[in-house]
Amino acid sequence: MTGRDTCWRWIATGCLGALVLAGCASPARPVFEARDAALVWPKPPRQARIAYVGQISLSTDLKSPTDPFAAISAAAFGKPSAKALLTPFGLCTDGGERLFVADPGAQVVHVFDLKRRKYEQWRPGGSVPFTQPVGVAWDPAGRVIVSDSTSGRLFVFNDRGKSVGEIGFGVLKRPAGIAIDPASHRVFVADVSAHQVVVFSADGALLTRLGQRGASRGEFNFPTNVAIDRQGYLYVTDELNFRVQTFSPDLKPVRTLGQQGDAPGYFGQPKGIALDSDDHLYVVDARQEMVQLFDVGKRLLLFFGSEGHAPGQFWLPAGICIDPHNRIWIADAYNRRVCVFDYLPEKQP
Repeated sequence: MTGRDTCWRWIATGCLGALVLAGCASPARPVFEARDAALVWPKPPRQARIAYVGQISLSTDLKSPTDPFAAISAAAFGKPSAKALLTPFGLCTDGGERLFVADPGAQVVHVFDLKRRKYEQWRPGGSVPFTQPVGVAWDPAGRVIVSDSTSGRLFVFNDRGKSVGEIGFGVLKRPAGIAIDPASHRVFVADVSAHQVVVFSADGALLTRLGQRGASRGEFNFPTNVAIDRQGYLYVTDELNFRVQTFSPDLKPVRTLGQQGDAPGYFGQPKGIALDSDDHLYVVDARQEMVQLFDVGKRLLLFFGSEGHAPGQFWLPAGICIDPHNRIWIADAYNRRVCVFDYLPEKQP
């Protein structure tokens, strides 16, 4: 007798409770399996600071426990198809267990709830759909803000996925990366085609624009991503100037980092940018297929990643976020996955 026949027989005999639970349900497995001790950076005997954790590419990677009724439905009608990442680009977490991934290929925001083992897709609820959602940021006020580079606006969702408004239409040209100042709730947007960083208030009012096209300090050549540290400093990946620019909390340019090159310490195509709990700066380099890590003084500490498809390798990586637990999430765009690492703070004596 097949599993399908067994489940239907249980229903027919009225033994749904105990028999279904025993025959069709299965407990949840860990989302990420035990860590491979060999996949750390730097390599021994130096103390490991970055450790590979795993990856997410499908909705089924959440390894949800089998609900008895879902098991019956699957036995009768087949399992629903897994939802796949197509071109993961920007990503963020809510500071807890939810991961949001902007996917311009699928024209959705994927939502992976690692605690509840639930998967959702978010889309705008109005008459304007997603066309190229490339950036996403979590607002501690309980909002998710998504940049759509083609429609030139930011879509705003509440924390349950309901569309609650838009920001920047008619002001933005080609918005990409987003960062939200947790203190003021100001919204910083890298506007690629305008060669500026545009700043909005929490309610969407235009506050100021930073920069213009150029190569001098405070100017940009296709800026793509932004990040804010705990002191309120703003970091901008200035992609075709092959550098990262830093601005003070009062938005004055204070430092540039990097120049064009194809070796660690140089940039080929800087993309995503993020900071860990020690304010180390992480820069994703799509062309070099690596992530470079700089200290507070912006000295290169280490790099990890190489071209390929194996764990710890990338193919045109794009976005990065680091959650409050020092878990590093990287959008590995052309490998169609999110790669997951841990930052391991220095051991205290």
